[in-house]
Amino acid sequence: QVQLSESGGGSVQAGGSLRLSCAASGVTYRRRCMGWFRQGPGKEREGVATIDAEGVNAYYADSVKGRFPISQDNANNTMFLQIDSLKPEDTGMYYCVARGPRAPLCSPLIAAADFAYWGRGTQVTVSS
Repeated sequence: QVQLSESGGGSVQAGGSLRLSCAASGVTYRRRCMGWFRQGPGKEREGVATIDAEGVNAYYADSVKGRFPISQDNANNTMFLQIDSLKPEDTGMYYCVARGPRAPLCSPLIAAADFAYWGRGTQVTVSS
């Protein structure tokens, strides 16, 4: 069983930055694709970024490319999302996600159905 715990959210002004962290626990953490989703007020859930188990390939939603680099520290079972140049439309709850066991690769299409484990989320609020 994988448990995911997000942190790092907060309230910032447009143009600001935050660094989200996801602490993962579970026997097979290192062997799966992980990523981030978000859901803004009145919006559908959106896949933001994913990274494969070895950290070789990462995929991003068009809306965040170049602004939200994803990274991981496998030695400490932690994944990060650096969110820069924030815009009001980036406001929402950000969720850490992980695929099931023996699923180290990510799909370029970031689909919620691919992820078996979800954290409780961390809130990001961007004011104009």
